[in-house]
Amino acid sequence: MDAVLVVLLAAFFGYICYQIGDQLNYKWRWEIIPNYLFRYDYESGRWVSNILVQGLVTTIRISLYASLLAVILGTILGMARCARNLTIRMLARTYLEVLRNVPPVVVIFIFFFFLSEQVIAALNIEDWARNIARQDNKAIWEFFFGDMRRFPSVISGIIVLALFESAFVGEIVRAGIESISRGQREAAQSLGMSWLDEMRDIVLPQAIRKVLPPLANQFISLVKDSSIISLISVQELTYKAIELVSSTRAIFEAWITVALMYFCLCFGLSLLFRRLERTRADAST
Repeated sequence: MDAVLVVLLAAFFGYICYQIGDQLNYKWRWEIIPNYLFRYDYESGRWVSNILVQGLVTTIRISLYASLLAVILGTILGMARCARNLTIRMLARTYLEVLRNVPPVVVIFIFFFFLSEQVIAALNIEDWARNIARQDNKAIWEFFFGDMRRFPSVISGIIVLALFESAFVGEIVRAGIESISRGQREAAQSLGMSWLDEMRDIVLPQAIRKVLPPLANQFISLVKDSSIISLISVQELTYKAIELVSSTRAIFEAWITVALMYFCLCFGLSLLFRRLERTRADAST
């Protein structure tokens, strides 16, 4: 049955490609795509990554850093949603509800123009990044952040993506906190533990273990959502695909290749998280 499904899918996509070429009079040029993945650098005498692979690496960097920041902010928001103080609970709920019910494109633009740009200007990050780019010992910085001349745009993308995704992480953490039995929390209070000590020592360690699977799924969603920040000129994979389409007019080849790259990345992460979850379940038993 699996082989039949693979054949049917291949036939379907073959038919779609035939219709595109026949009905739209489109000339396929798949032979140019490998050169935009890797190219031969005659100066160094070796193969180096080209714009699509560079965009993929930038997407991975931004997704990793944004997810770490989103987990930190989301954990704080999730704890605030369960706080004893009504004002803190309402402020956290307002933040979460607004971000979860506003289109992500609108949120990205609001955060970029009203927050991220101001933070970068206030901290003078652009001048600092340019100074790093002129130094000889910049390899370590480029390993973690890529071309330092584009560091401000990368930081902007990380900030806006993390702020947006933190709303969803916050709801996941809140659900994990509320899943802990009330008796444990009452026992902690009877021992004279403060609310922060109760959260740190009893509630959060158990809640985090319970919410790891949905957090893993949210990370995969974050990888896909990272394509939105191409709208603010962050040079990740989608932005590089737009550049490729503009320069070559290979519309279908470029977007199909990018779709396959996103699929391989997200499907690989899904398999990895599934295996880690299975390993953790076996260890607990």
